[in-house]
Amino acid sequence: MPRSRRSSRSDSRGDSARGAETSSSSPGGGFRRGVGTGGPADDDALITDQAEFDDFCQRARDARLVAFDTEFVSESTFRPELCLMQFSAAGETVGVDPFELTDLTPWWDLMTDDRTTVIVHGGQAEVKFCLEATGQAPRRLVDVQLAEGLRSTSYPLGYDALVQRVLNVRAPKGSQTRTDWRRRPLSADQLSYALRDAEFLPKIWEIQRKDLQERGRTAWAAAEFVRFVRSLAEDHRREPHERLSGLSKLSRRDLAVAREVAIWRQAEAEEKNRPVRRILRDDLVIDIAKRQPETEEQLLAPRDMNRGDIRRSAEDLLAAIERGKAVSDDDLPERVRREGPDKNPDEHVLGQLLGIALSSLCNEHEVARTIAGTAKDLRELVRWHTAGRPEGVEVPLLATGWRKELCGQLLTDLLDGEIAMRVADAKGDHPLSFERG
Repeated sequence: MPRSRRSSRSDSRGDSARGAETSSSSPGGGFRRGVGTGGPADDDALITDQAEFDDFCQRARDARLVAFDTEFVSESTFRPELCLMQFSAAGETVGVDPFELTDLTPWWDLMTDDRTTVIVHGGQAEVKFCLEATGQAPRRLVDVQLAEGLRSTSYPLGYDALVQRVLNVRAPKGSQTRTDWRRRPLSADQLSYALRDAEFLPKIWEIQRKDLQERGRTAWAAAEFVRFVRSLAEDHRREPHERLSGLSKLSRRDLAVAREVAIWRQAEAEEKNRPVRRILRDDLVIDIAKRQPETEEQLLAPRDMNRGDIRRSAEDLLAAIERGKAVSDDDLPERVRREGPDKNPDEHVLGQLLGIALSSLCNEHEVARTIAGTAKDLRELVRWHTAGRPEGVEVPLLATGWRKELCGQLLTDLLDGEIAMRVADAKGDHPLSFERG
């Protein structure tokens, strides 16, 4: 059975908390019951009528703030299949059945306008659905998972753990992590389980926003939300071959072949509505790009290639290979730079040193280290700073914005030997100290 999106999310939504029942009358005259106690949702908590959906979107627009979550299945289709939408706005917590509606445009228009704040938790899927539907990114997105990492070292927190941490509300017993959200009808327990994912988001953000404001980190959060959405939008625009793993192993000619094979794979997957890697795995695309077979026998020689579906597509695959081989030298794609610790051992060692300092600073200032900077970010800072901060080179993340304020200057001073790092109190909460020489 296909898994629920909860079980497939890296933030692990099945942690340990949900809770407190709320109910309210909606501004539009309807009534939506909160579901925090784990009891079944009322029948009218699921919208299956287009006019009712349009009315709810208008109420959410008037409220200027709405929480949004989704349930989907992604294991067997080209694109994840949207199975349920959950909202909380103006005191209403409702589900929307996209299978019953003819037009979801009122919501996507709302999600991409510049007046309505949309609250999500670990909202990669929600942003991707929006990009797929409209080609546009949300303008005013808030991710409470990210926000929590800017006021604590807890990141990424699953939804249940976040509800318990911020609201002190525990999750009811029971789970729907194996639910096939495509099946109808949904049970009352399934709907209640799904609605809880939106129900508490507005209250969580209200508490987080006030705390971030008191800490002087409102601008930090705004910048991270924009960066989060921009990253997903950039990924959405990537060409099929740019999503392949192992590109750094290929020559420019190999890359041209890989590009054409990846384009073929993408079209084939879309036509058959299957995940691209079920058509042809990444490692097999890379292998084809390196071997550049000219005959069906050569193409199917590797054991993993000798499949009926690939055999039936052999002619098209060979044509894609030939298109890649026919690309002129001037039009060949540039090689992909390999990024890794062994690229420059000195960068790796210095990056590890700065990582210790960064972890200490993040603990002291209650910021999640994984948000502040990754090992790659640290190596990029080392490379840029030791090269003399060359003009025309992109400034590393750790030397910009709130990260520069929090830690960037100290890290570069540490590289220059202007600051010494030592163990001040091995048993204390903040064992390291930084002292200027």
